[in-house]
Amino acid sequence: MIEVGRVCIKIAGRDAGKLGVVVEVLDDKFVMIDGEVRRRKISIKHIEPVNRKVEIKNKASHEEVLKALDIKEKKKRSTKKEATVRPRKVRKQKVKEVVKPKKEKKKEKKKVEKKVEKKNE
Repeated sequence: MIEVGRVCIKIAGRDAGKLGVVVEVLDDKFVMIDGEVRRRKISIKHIEPVNRKVEIKNKASHEEVLKALDIKEKKKRSTKKEATVRPRKVRKQKVKEVVKPKKEKKKEKKKVEKKVEKKNE
């Protein structure tokens, strides 16, 4: 029942519900599948064969499989998008109160000056 070219529907995984074609029979439990699904080795338990078969050779390329299924290939992005410049996050600065130094009284200033003069002598 499972042979190269057999169309099947994937019933498990992220590609569930999508069409694929058996590209290669690996052993009695695993096959290589390709088509709308990603090309990969899967268990026979995860596919449901359909009453349709397409003529492809063993280990056919992805393009050949899509052509046999009459599926248009999705366009791949050939050019990368230009990197957008994100604006930098501006942190709010904490407002610090400006503390003005107290004015020294003239008397205290004179005392300090006298002490400095005595030490220098």
